[in-house]
Amino acid sequence: MTALSVCLVLAGSHLVIPRQAVAASHFDGTWNLIFVTQRGACDPTYNFTVDVLNGNVSHPNILTFRGHVAPSGAVHASVRVGQKYASGSGRLSVMSGQGVWSGSSGGSRCTGAWTAQRN
Repeated sequence: MTALSVCLVLAGSHLVIPRQAVAASHFDGTWNLIFVTQRGACDPTYNFTVDVLNGNVSHPNILTFRGHVAPSGAVHASVRVGQKYASGSGRLSVMSGQGVWSGSSGGSRCTGAWTAQRN
């Protein structure tokens, strides 16, 4: 067979292989988050719930909340609501997690820590 024929056969066989659906993440589910401000003039604490589906983190009522959990449990997320913005990173285990965040509220810069518990 010529090289072109081999390429066409391989390409054709690739087309008939069905693509697998995105596998569920070990971290999928509902998580309660607590953010504690350690420096800055932001609110002392923030509490809310997020959903993890296929490793993607979202909030049902905050469209500007974006995040992702890697298979290792490493998590990165950001949120913007009005004049408030925050981004954070950390790690989740099967039932809990923790990390750090930084952001701003109006003109104030803030930093802190967060914890998570799976529902």
